[in-house]
Amino acid sequence: MTVTADQPTPSSDLATLLGSDSPAEPPRKTKKRRSPLWARLTTSLGVLLLVVSGGGLIGGKLMISKTTDNIALENLTGDAKKTVEEGGGATLEGPIDMLLMGVDARERWAADELRSDTIIILHIPASHDQAYLISIPRDTEVQAPAFEPSRYAGGTVKATEAFYWGAQNGAGWTGGAQLLAKTLKDMTGISFDGAGIINFGGFKQVIDQLGGVRMCVDQQVTSKHMKLVDGKPTWLAEARKAGGPTKDVVHKVGCKQMEGWEALDYARQRYGLKNGDYDRQRHQQQLIKAMAKKAASSGTLSNPLKISSIVQSAGEALVLDIGDIELTDFVLGLSGVAANDMVLLRTNNGTFSGNGAGREVLNDKSQEMFQAVKDDTLARFVLDNPDVVATEK
Repeated sequence: MTVTADQPTPSSDLATLLGSDSPAEPPRKTKKRRSPLWARLTTSLGVLLLVVSGGGLIGGKLMISKTTDNIALENLTGDAKKTVEEGGGATLEGPIDMLLMGVDARERWAADELRSDTIIILHIPASHDQAYLISIPRDTEVQAPAFEPSRYAGGTVKATEAFYWGAQNGAGWTGGAQLLAKTLKDMTGISFDGAGIINFGGFKQVIDQLGGVRMCVDQQVTSKHMKLVDGKPTWLAEARKAGGPTKDVVHKVGCKQMEGWEALDYARQRYGLKNGDYDRQRHQQQLIKAMAKKAASSGTLSNPLKISSIVQSAGEALVLDIGDIELTDFVLGLSGVAANDMVLLRTNNGTFSGNGAGREVLNDKSQEMFQAVKDDTLARFVLDNPDVVATEK
């Protein structure tokens, strides 16, 4: 984005991720009813859309087919696609690694003006009973290779910019995703079974359909993106054009019920926070936990119409790559992974580690974590390094 994802919109926003209360070891399986994985990922990046816990998917394959037929399927992984020798293919056997990307596209922005400011690696081990989410800081310095579809010569850029350069000259979102995927593969060694791009557009609607969420603000912060005009949340650019009196959107410390625009705006702030982007990642984690909890407790999971409505909203903003696997098989095949089995992992101990040029360099432990993903030994790595688990403060 000439435009960064730090410029959200009331009708278009998303949160990065997950929620876990810093366990000292990977969460163990439990027999009690669990919040479903689809509730966590649909409301964050919309990738595993209809997986539910215990009783299985309401409506089965027919329901999946009808509610996901508006999801665009593209080749988003390109040269970073996992090969058969690496365990890839048309089945869900073995570990699964997916690249999740969030963009903030508004109608006035061309497809090649976007950056991906939400970058997450989703790892599901071969046991398929756990899920790990690793956020890649947007300002991580990466070596983006040459990319012929966008006529990009390659260079040293921020991770958020790799998507931008891949989308140039008509390559679009598909090119942006492919270049980012290849860049991350070169950096981490991880190949991907699939990927997802989510435009923030559908997610305000998802939260509002859930009836809002309860959020607890731990640091007061003034929105850098929005103003109140006559009491209505308005993008900063539009607020300036309005010409009348405006009021800051201030997120004050304390717990409250938030509408979609407010919860998403809070979760998107990074300026003015103690740990900047890492606090933003944690607040996005808080948001997704709140959304999953609301979905599980509001009757959504037992109401096919509500499920369909939410997935339709997310699907309108989703581009998905699941390789050679059928979408229905993909969703049903991961029904054993639930939201309570999800752990958010952080790089660089949750603090900025710069190189003096405003870019972040991942430390040795972060690189070891990526190797553990590749080797499918992440559970052991987390057990030995509990400090990589993101905590709520």
